[in-house]
Amino acid sequence: MKKAICPGSFDPVTLGHVDIIERAADIFDEVVVLVMSNGAKKSSLFTIEERIGLLEKCLKKPNVKIDTYNGLLVDYARKEDAVAIVKGLRAVSDYDYEFQQALTNKSLYPECETVFLCARGENMFLSSSMVKEVCALGGDISSFVPASISDIIYKRCKGDK
Repeated sequence: MKKAICPGSFDPVTLGHVDIIERAADIFDEVVVLVMSNGAKKSSLFTIEERIGLLEKCLKKPNVKIDTYNGLLVDYARKEDAVAIVKGLRAVSDYDYEFQQALTNKSLYPECETVFLCARGENMFLSSSMVKEVCALGGDISSFVPASISDIIYKRCKGDK
């Protein structure tokens, strides 16, 4: 069984995330969507538990599972016997950072490959940060996030719990 890990902060999950995860699920036998905290990001809109709940509402493929981990990604991948780490790329600027990460991960866990999936054209500009900014300023995010969770994101951006 070929297992892949699709890591991210998913704060909040976007249509770009869903697209990459579903395409990975078509390639691998099992995909683990790994919700991780990102210390480089200033603040989170949703808790890790809430992000898992949002992902559960919009991911329906039977070979996709959701988990969380607080540590080195390669340690989790090794524990799970994953053969790949799947990352989505939007632009060349993404590639520079992701390439460095891929080389580091490969040196720490040589048995695991990093697989890059390019964003579809309609998602190339899309990021969780952009969704949060547009939403906080009262903009329409309905074409950026799954319909099943858009109301939850709108409410949180307005300060509702």
